[in-house]
Amino acid sequence: MEYTKHQYIGGKWVAGKGTKRQIINPANESLIVEVQEASREQTEEAVKAARQAFETSSWPAEVQRRVNSLHQLADLLEIKAEQFAAAETTNTGKPIRESRLDIHDTVTCLRYYADLASSRKPWEKEMHDGTTSKVMEEPIGVCALIVPWNFPLLLGIWKIAPALIAGNTVVFKPSEITPVSALMLTELIDQCDFPAGVFNLVLGTGQPVGETLVSHPDVDKVSFTGGSETGRKVNEQCARSFKRVSLELGGKSPLIVLEDADIEAAVEWSVFGAFFNQGQVCVASSRVLVHQSIYHRFLDRLLIKLQQVKLGDPRDEETEMGPVISAVHQAKIEKYIELGKEEGAVLLHGGERQGETGYYLTPAVFTEVSQHMRILQEEIFGPVVTIQAFTSDNEAIELANGTVYGLAAGVLSQDTERAERIASRLKAGTIWINSYHTPYVEAPWGGYKQSGIGRELGPQGLSGFTEVKHVNVSNELQPVGWYR
Repeated sequence: MEYTKHQYIGGKWVAGKGTKRQIINPANESLIVEVQEASREQTEEAVKAARQAFETSSWPAEVQRRVNSLHQLADLLEIKAEQFAAAETTNTGKPIRESRLDIHDTVTCLRYYADLASSRKPWEKEMHDGTTSKVMEEPIGVCALIVPWNFPLLLGIWKIAPALIAGNTVVFKPSEITPVSALMLTELIDQCDFPAGVFNLVLGTGQPVGETLVSHPDVDKVSFTGGSETGRKVNEQCARSFKRVSLELGGKSPLIVLEDADIEAAVEWSVFGAFFNQGQVCVASSRVLVHQSIYHRFLDRLLIKLQQVKLGDPRDEETEMGPVISAVHQAKIEKYIELGKEEGAVLLHGGERQGETGYYLTPAVFTEVSQHMRILQEEIFGPVVTIQAFTSDNEAIELANGTVYGLAAGVLSQDTERAERIASRLKAGTIWINSYHTPYVEAPWGGYKQSGIGRELGPQGLSGFTEVKHVNVSNELQPVGWYR
């Protein structure tokens, strides 16, 4: 693509007029590309283009065109899957096999929503008074979609696919530090049958780009994935005009290991849950709760397992952990590690820099933690896990629910009925029993409490981008007969 033009507005590539930013490879600190971000005025132009496309193009009315366009995009992305995976690894530092999985899931998401739209029909029923009621889902309008840096393409498509298939138009803002796959995706969109202005891309930070999108009167819906503090500000801004909003925010997710769980399998799932994508996952099982009777055996096996985890070049097929996203984020994680030690927790393993270049940290494990500690209550978003012991199911549930978050949780046990009873009392939007991490495109994704508002994925993810309209029809106009 033309790397002199980084904004896509009204169906055309446009040179940015905002800040210049260097995009850095976190594995070796080399320059990937320098981009020129959008200005406030260009962000407003993108909203205007999206509004015009919604009001004047056939996009909102032509379901089959939308279905065909999403399938077309999925096909193109599948052909370019390896290039996209390589780009995600270069930009984010995640191991290449994780990036390949992300691209596969992205293609699956596009096809799922295309097929879902093909099969959905308006609800219709003859009512008790002889009238007929129809309930239809219609597009909301212009949707601002804002995503973070940990899964740049996948989380983008979790929003883009349902927003577009519902008939909305979109202004998409990726994270300012991971724009590469968004630029590549937009190249593919430019080749598909999307009317000009239906999809717009603007690069930049929360100020001015994000704030302009959230506050703009012509934006009808904001869908934001990111930190809880930013999400709170987004929600407050949207509330001023009753703008539709959905938020997928932070987590501090517990993984409960019962005494009957297979120790080796439980340790492997715990490492996977806590350190997949270097722990930079909103649902990362950053709190592992282990029954007291197996606690010490679990720790012994955990330390052995962590010694076997291969940390290294994310392009290497054998690498299991790459670098964290940036120098700034690395320093933030290190501050939390120091804070944990100051609070009295025991750093049992890791938390050290590795290598002369790149933002690598060895996986950190804290024990002797208390529920009030900040390392247990606050989202670190990195390779740091706390291990707590419990003696009863009630205690495990109390500890698991003892944060302001409620995004996800897991239970590991041979007794699935017992695990399901525990799951029924956990305040979390997704709960895995005897597994962890996998999102299913057919099922909703989102959180309780301060982990967000609304749901992504599944039919609920599509409904989040629609307005519901009830139309009641009487076939004849007759006097009401109410007045004497």
